[in-house]
Amino acid sequence: MLQIEKDHVHKLLCAQNPDAALLYLYLKDGGDPAKAPERLGYTQTRYACAAATLRQLGLWTEQKQTRLPGEQPQYTENDVRSAMDTDMDFRCLYEEIQRLLGKNLNTEELKILLGFVRYLGMPADVIVLLVCYCKERARKLGKTRTPSLRTIEKEAYEWADKGIDTMEEAAAYTRQQNLRLSQEGRIMGILQIRGRNLTAPEHRYIQQWLEMGFDEQTIGLAYEKSCLNTGGLAWPYMNKILQSWHSQGLHTVQQVQSGDRKAAVPKGAGGELGAEELAAIQRLMKEG
Repeated sequence: MLQIEKDHVHKLLCAQNPDAALLYLYLKDGGDPAKAPERLGYTQTRYACAAATLRQLGLWTEQKQTRLPGEQPQYTENDVRSAMDTDMDFRCLYEEIQRLLGKNLNTEELKILLGFVRYLGMPADVIVLLVCYCKERARKLGKTRTPSLRTIEKEAYEWADKGIDTMEEAAAYTRQQNLRLSQEGRIMGILQIRGRNLTAPEHRYIQQWLEMGFDEQTIGLAYEKSCLNTGGLAWPYMNKILQSWHSQGLHTVQQVQSGDRKAAVPKGAGGELGAEELAAIQRLMKEG
């Protein structure tokens, strides 16, 4: 009988990608990756997208080499001028990025763009998708200004560290991140956060919980426990609850209700919080 880890099942369900789920089952059953497209009836593009999704979920056994080649070079104005004069592909990319950002790129920004191509080794279509993704993410986070190329550069290095260097990898990654942003919006509603954007630490908390594999209902349950024990939303305290569940392999409401018999924070003999527990809560609420 095929044995599948519970957290793997949960990740696949959250990904909402049937192609990736079928490929996972095929590989888990000992299938040859080289024969997967033929056996599953996938085109090469469809297979590449499914495989990329599994890699983004941490469920793909093949690990790509992501180490960057040596120290980042310092590009000069001559480098930029030469690329603009002799590399038509770079010039077309430059014009498209200017259109997307709605501004003329200065020399320093052109150096950043040149680094995407020459140092990070990103194809032009991946760079265009990167810029579109950063713009859309900023919009969904309620930001009114288009992200700068310097801000986009930080995201580009994260992509490089993750081995995202093809359209399939980029599409799978952006799909997962957009899905998480949608989940984040619903979680804000669960946490009664309205009329404002999340702070950076709050955003990190929610992203960490989603990366752990928690669904919205389980995060809501942790919120209820936080309100009952602290009187409201206490991010560090709630984080401790979810970390405790995660360490026990409990990621759904059903798993928590059947497996978390001790509760996230110990209580006194009568069921009420004791002095030590109350002091611990106060310490947690001051963290972060």
